Amino acid sequence: MTRILIAPNKYVQGSGATGEIGQHASLLGKRALVTGGKRALKATRNAIESSLGAADISTLVEVFGGECTQTEIRRLATLCSGQNIDLIIAVGGGKVIDTGKAVAHDLELPVITIPTTAASNAACSAVSVVYTEAGIVESYKLLRSNPNCVVVDTEVIAHSPVETLVAGMGDALAAYWEADTCYRSYKPNALTGGTPPTELAYRLSRLCYEILLSSGLEAKFAMARKVVTPALEKVIEAIILLSALGFESGGLAGSHSVHNGLLVLPQTHPFYHGERVSFGVLTQMVMEGRPREQVREVLNFCRSVGLPTNLTELGISDPSAEDIMKVAETAVAPGETIHASWFPIKADAVYGAIWTAHALGSTTES
Repeated sequence: MTRILIAPNKYVQGSGATGEIGQHASLLGKRALVTGGKRALKATRNAIESSLGAADISTLVEVFGGECTQTEIRRLATLCSGQNIDLIIAVGGGKVIDTGKAVAHDLELPVITIPTTAASNAACSAVSVVYTEAGIVESYKLLRSNPNCVVVDTEVIAHSPVETLVAGMGDALAAYWEADTCYRSYKPNALTGGTPPTELAYRLSRLCYEILLSSGLEAKFAMARKVVTPALEKVIEAIILLSALGFESGGLAGSHSVHNGLLVLPQTHPFYHGERVSFGVLTQMVMEGRPREQVREVLNFCRSVGLPTNLTELGISDPSAEDIMKVAETAVAPGETIHASWFPIKADAVYGAIWTAHALGSTTES
């Protein structure tokens, strides 16, 4: 059976990297749509337009609508078609980046992503998570290719809210444990076109995990002071690049399915993607019967950096049996990645694992 590794064409990281975008964009197009949220554009617009202008690339700037929905994808695609756009540049968090990638996919245009936070690995991936207008995951849009170029300005990211880095660590935390599940089961990974994990992707997902454990807390301290340090550089790379390579070519499993299930409870919507995913990791580990010392290691890491370890910390202060069963049933819906495990999984198993993970995460014992 063949195996596939997928990755962005070019990954650029460093302090001030936004000012170099012109040299990368000049290889891809001459008229760019730049879309991003208001805060992301405020932090990067001058550098982007100056660099693009120096490379003789004209720009059309459009503020992102706030959610990666079919409606927003169509709106931006229509705008591009009417303005002879030949390059998409998506600036900001995961939702605007996923939207930009989807627009580029639909119009068959190249795309550059510029994450202004390290809250997720969306900047590198060939998948867009599409939501309903109510904020529920509607579908995974599998794209024909990864971004043509990813530009990660660590100085910009260092000035983003520290909680975004913490959330990114929660998302990256899942990379190894989900890839490990797929590695054990050797089941096809839909994200790579139905192939099992590559050895490299599995090893990179482990490296991602090791960097989080060794440098995560120090990186959080650097972010709190808005300074770029070697630890912060390592953790940003682990979140944005390594976890993307790990999940796309290694596979997703239960953590992200539990995340999707949690979204049926409106109380969880104000939290970051990675905060919900981190609790999904604990739930997956309990459900799979992982050794107690491994669960303890993950639990202690989450506590050290401030990731949620129980339902209460995700806004579910008085969870009912009915609510948790809804989460579990959503997590095991047909097509969910939880079925990548090496054994059959039903809602009852997820239901029990959620309650157990909640209890473990609520205790003071380490």
